[in-house]
Amino acid sequence: MPRMVYKVCSSTDWCEAKRSGAFCGSPDDRRDGFIHLSTADQLPGTLERHFSGPDGRGRPGLVLIAFEADALGPNLRWETARNGALFPHLYAPLETKAAVRETALEVDAAGRHILHGDLGEC
Repeated sequence: MPRMVYKVCSSTDWCEAKRSGAFCGSPDDRRDGFIHLSTADQLPGTLERHFSGPDGRGRPGLVLIAFEADALGPNLRWETARNGALFPHLYAPLETKAAVRETALEVDAAGRHILHGDLGEC
């Protein structure tokens, strides 16, 4: 399994999580009973599918948070999701102190989120 996993959320939600010490999930996470995470390879599809408006333009004001998969412990499970791929799902609050890196997601002139090529490195 990949070494790094990622969470995308609004910068407002992440700032609130840092104040409380844990991210308890987005409305979708809470509905599904786990926190949705992605690998570096899955991020473009996740951003397009869940963080773009009806016009296809990426939502502004998002942050990408990197975590070492092993640090999330046994509550991290790899489960079949979109297109039969294994996605990381966390069945516990996401402790903010476990974050390895936080990056504000920018949107380019065409409205696509910009992902830098070093996602797998930390």
